[in-house]
Amino acid sequence: MQVTVTGGAGFIGHHLVRELLGRGYEVVVLDNLRRGSFERPAMDAATCLQGDIRDVDDCRNALAGSDAVVHLAAQSNVMGSQHDPSYTYETNVTGTWNIARAASECGLRQFVFASSREVYGEAAVLPVREDAPLAPHNLYGASKVAGEMLLQSLPWPTPEVAILRLGNVIGPGDAGRVTPLWLEAARERRPLILFGGEQILDFVPVSLVCNAFLRVLDSGAAIRPVNVASGRATTLRELSSRIRALYPQHAPAVDVRPARAVEVTRFVADVNRMREVLGIEPPADPLSILAEMRDVTL
Repeated sequence: MQVTVTGGAGFIGHHLVRELLGRGYEVVVLDNLRRGSFERPAMDAATCLQGDIRDVDDCRNALAGSDAVVHLAAQSNVMGSQHDPSYTYETNVTGTWNIARAASECGLRQFVFASSREVYGEAAVLPVREDAPLAPHNLYGASKVAGEMLLQSLPWPTPEVAILRLGNVIGPGDAGRVTPLWLEAARERRPLILFGGEQILDFVPVSLVCNAFLRVLDSGAAIRPVNVASGRATTLRELSSRIRALYPQHAPAVDVRPARAVEVTRFVADVNRMREVLGIEPPADPLSILAEMRDVTL
């Protein structure tokens, strides 16, 4: 079976590509290398195509001959989306449309979409179930809602669509988000910059996220949205304490600054559907992966 992974040279993507190859899948990676790299170890055994999902011909080339696509490619963080809104729209909305169109034309059987907990915005009730209102708080969340709606309303014959709403994914190889930024600061003996401090987030190890994608691919089925998260509340102050504890000889200071208005402050996922549909149990301690991340930069 051949699977195309858009954004496969990025953080989640390279972990997933490695797992797919290890299970005998043929893998095609489409990535514009804006944040990803084909120099990662897993890439050698995959067919790597440098291209952009904003170009429908690149999408067709990457999907030709595949049975399924995992669509990870996106402007994938809140602050990046706010700083470059045009790229966010063109990639997360138009790019998703292009991949869906190409998937239909190439006769793929399954389309697996990486959505986000950001689609819920500031939820009124925690933990957040999949049937909670979609009320994004920022442009990134809005673009993911648009992607979900497009995939459920396409005007042509489509593959089976599965949607996974990911929590705050953490693991080796990430960059530009709070956990890798703080680990880098701690290694370099710089303060951890904490915006606000009262945030409650739901961190989930990248290994669990890859397992969720694999189980969806194994099923080959259409799956309505599923939260993929730990179901556990972690404050950013707790995260900073856990990171500081990794460096007992020079525990970094914490530099508290005003909260950023576009960031969601409270999210914990209801993961019962993840248990029931995907057969995945949440981790007892999602932050245990921090020790593995401590000295990893790629």
